[in-house]
Amino acid sequence: MILVTGGTGLLGSHLLYALTGKGYAVRAIYRDASRIEIVRKIFSSYNPTDIEELMNRIEWVKADILDLPLMEEVFTGIETVYHLAAVVSYEQRDFSKMMKINREGTANMVNLALDFGVKKFCHVSSTSTVSINYENRKAPLIEANKWVQTTTTSGYAISKYSAEKEVWRGIEEGLDAVIINPSVIMGAGSWDESSLKIARLADKSFPFYSGGSNAVVDVRDVVECMIQSVEKNLPSDRYLCTGNAVSFRELMNLLADEMGKKRPRWKAGKFLSHLALFFDFIKGIFTGKRTLTSESVRTAASVRAYDSSKIQKALNFEFRPIKETIYFTVKGRIK
Repeated sequence: MILVTGGTGLLGSHLLYALTGKGYAVRAIYRDASRIEIVRKIFSSYNPTDIEELMNRIEWVKADILDLPLMEEVFTGIETVYHLAAVVSYEQRDFSKMMKINREGTANMVNLALDFGVKKFCHVSSTSTVSINYENRKAPLIEANKWVQTTTTSGYAISKYSAEKEVWRGIEEGLDAVIINPSVIMGAGSWDESSLKIARLADKSFPFYSGGSNAVVDVRDVVECMIQSVEKNLPSDRYLCTGNAVSFRELMNLLADEMGKKRPRWKAGKFLSHLALFFDFIKGIFTGKRTLTSESVRTAASVRAYDSSKIQKALNFEFRPIKETIYFTVKGRIK
């Protein structure tokens, strides 16, 4: 049986659809029962005629990866683990929470996988854990780049790198594990969550764009790379999964065009970005919710390029064109 943590998130929901579609028996943990309905809606974005049959292949267990006694019960009979559960935040106040769940939670999963003799462990990390090559700053980022923590390294990146170290520790102790590092993930899902929030901005004809660039990867491609890495038993290692390089302006333009909305017209320079950050801070005082942080503003202005040839060669894999990903994101919106 396969265990999936974080199965009610964007990537996890698509992973569950792919696994059940392949006929696998899956056990998925959850904390909020209402999230299971979101999984069902994401299943429906593929237009299958057997949604309930696929959903019935999932054994749902209410659990927390920090609850070791309960997780010991969850691991009974498990041969493969896809570990996706994590907290994503660029708020400094969430750092302790991220270290607790992202690092300590992953340590728990690794220890249990070792104790229960799990055959394959797939851990989902992030491109935020891959540092630039300081000897050649213009070179695309690759898996072998040495981790360098600076004053601008986000708390999220630190927590995810700490989680990766737990997986590497497990590998040294005999765990057969792969680490998948996806970039910005897009696809069918709720535009109120994760990286899909940028689609909501385009839908509102947001007039500004940032000067940065990154890589956008189709959620279906990440899922396929994860499953193939397990099925083809890739060597224990780290694999970038980054799709298509794109500027944030181009991404906003593609989304706006697909929706029939106005393209952004003005570049949000340093002054405008800090002004927006100030007003967002004021809004947060009254609502308790913030959209922007200094870390997220820095990320939007940074330029990043990646080299995913390692996983492409290992799996003989090609990423989908970005226009196909944009179409899937817009048509598969969940409200």
